[in-house]
Amino acid sequence: MNVVFVEPNFPPTQRNFVRGLAEVGASVIGIGESHTDALDEQLKSWMTHYHHVPSVVDVGVMTDAVRWIQDKVWVDRLETTIEAHALSVAQVRENCTIPGTSVRTAWLCRDKPSMKEALRAAGVPTAASAAVHTAAEVYDFVNVIGYPIILKPRTGAGALDTTRVDNKAELDAALGRFGGQGVDSIAVEEFVEGHEGFYDTVCVNGYVSLDFVSHYYPNVLEAMRARWISPQFIATNRVDSVSDYNQIRELGYRVNEALGIGTSATHMEWFFGPKGLRFSEIGCRPPGVGAWDLYSVGNDFDLYREWANAIVHDHIAAHPSRRYAAGIVALRPDQDGNITGYSGVEEMQARSGEWVIDAHLPSPGTPTQPVEAGYMANAYVRMRHPDYDVLRGLLDDVGRTIHVYAQ
Repeated sequence: MNVVFVEPNFPPTQRNFVRGLAEVGASVIGIGESHTDALDEQLKSWMTHYHHVPSVVDVGVMTDAVRWIQDKVWVDRLETTIEAHALSVAQVRENCTIPGTSVRTAWLCRDKPSMKEALRAAGVPTAASAAVHTAAEVYDFVNVIGYPIILKPRTGAGALDTTRVDNKAELDAALGRFGGQGVDSIAVEEFVEGHEGFYDTVCVNGYVSLDFVSHYYPNVLEAMRARWISPQFIATNRVDSVSDYNQIRELGYRVNEALGIGTSATHMEWFFGPKGLRFSEIGCRPPGVGAWDLYSVGNDFDLYREWANAIVHDHIAAHPSRRYAAGIVALRPDQDGNITGYSGVEEMQARSGEWVIDAHLPSPGTPTQPVEAGYMANAYVRMRHPDYDVLRGLLDDVGRTIHVYAQ
């Protein structure tokens, strides 16, 4: 099978998808914005050809590139795993008559108001939402729903630029920020109270072949706004043994079906609180921040390879062991600047180092990244343990013990 894979070089986790495809027997043709000389020899060895383009989101440029490749070989699949590339790649698939995620599905997984409108029509419980173009439309929404509300880009990924608004003064300020960015339309949503997590799948021809559930501590919006918090997320190994997860699985199945997910990875956010289980949003792509690395370590298999089996062979060759819960705790510098050092590392290693998967502790002198840049932006520790509750305590201990200093 010949698979064209979009942007194999960046971010660094992209190479794992290329490796997986090559290992299961695909001939991989890369298309990306990096120049060929920026690719290392190992990455090149997994591809039969690499095609440089100025932009992977320019549908015309990408259509020409794929058609050039089609003149040379039959193209069975055109794949992307990056949220921002999904819609343009779907449009190229349609232009070049290549099977895969449709333009409709890609659009519904990118445009949050359209996504939620489609899911409400399918009976999926979700927050009230709307696409708005003017401040007056936002005020009209508030008059019906009330505060608090959430404002976010219509096609954003993650918590970046997502804003909670609790009163009119905060709303005026938030609308000013979006206006300054030249945004024509934004999504406004009812704020849903509750614990937040995510449900990830690999689907084959619409059937969920692999699934995973993770929990955020605290919820993402809070985690990305407060420096003192050492946020974490944990992939549970209790998916098959705790009946409460059946409700999340059922929600995920209904969402995937309603949006027309075929053979693809998905990443779905959910809330559980006073109003019960509520859908938040979904991407027709894998999660970010190394979640698949945690799933692989916790389940004694290579998830990138199994995704590749789904794409190339229409089946999953291995099954998750659920042997370990696995998680990450982000460690924030005490201020922005350059990292000067750490404390508590040796103490933590002595106390629970046997459960550490890996640790990223940038060397002194490394510039810090802002808090809102995410879980892997600065320092972090990843761990696993057979008991979910014990692992959560271990990650809490890391967050309390290790301190990152900057000036």
